[in-house]
Amino acid sequence: MGVVLEGVGLTHAGGLPALMDVDLRIGSGERVAIIGSSGAGKTTLLRLLATGLIPSSGKLSLLDQNPAQLRAGALKKLRCRIGLIHQSPPIPPRQRVVTAVQAGRLGQWSLGRALLSLCYPSDIAGVEQVLAPLDLTGKLFSRCDQLSGGQLQRVGIARVLYQRAELVLADEPVAAMDPLLADHTVALLNHLAAERQVTLVASLHAVDLALKHFPRVIGLRAGRVHFDCPAEQVSEAMLDSLYANTELGTVPTGQPPARAHLVQGLQQRPAGVSARCL
Repeated sequence: MGVVLEGVGLTHAGGLPALMDVDLRIGSGERVAIIGSSGAGKTTLLRLLATGLIPSSGKLSLLDQNPAQLRAGALKKLRCRIGLIHQSPPIPPRQRVVTAVQAGRLGQWSLGRALLSLCYPSDIAGVEQVLAPLDLTGKLFSRCDQLSGGQLQRVGIARVLYQRAELVLADEPVAAMDPLLADHTVALLNHLAAERQVTLVASLHAVDLALKHFPRVIGLRAGRVHFDCPAEQVSEAMLDSLYANTELGTVPTGQPPARAHLVQGLQQRPAGVSARCL
């Protein structure tokens, strides 16, 4: 299995529970979208899967290893097999795109090669290969502080693609992109994950992208798994229940707040896919 959580809970230092009794099994090569309102625990769950957090309770297994039981060296090797795409990539503003992308393999290189790559990029062809499908080849030597938010997010995606991670975690990877580019980028991530047989877990606010591109969708609400099923089985009623009482404002159409903007995702399913309830 790629990811196994058994009764996992996580409580922050202040005593606030972020995840409660989460049971999940994600097989190697699966592509899964996580949806839910802000504060539902999506980012916390991804940070847990990236080994940035340790569960307060329960058992976590990543790529058949328990990170809580690993020594420093073994944990470093495990982290090299996991790639995290951030909503706001932690990239130094003055860094060149080629250097930012090559940073994806720093943990796999010797110290000497890692330091040398900061001044003299050694694999320009390899970087261009991952930038090309993201339409960033022309930005190879641009400084990252000269990029738009959407371009910077794509650099973060390219870095994880260059890393060749076995488990790819994406935290709102297209939040800064326009709808057309976001759709293209999510489709590309799914295509590459399927082609490389990589496990992909992505949190998305855009429900239409989750339902359109991911075979499996997990709804997270208040730190608990609200539903976990194939995308074609997600119904309007399930989405309304997931987002109930979490959105403010009125909707001109008179529809409930959750349904008004989530129903688009159900309408954009591939032809022949039903919206039946579980």
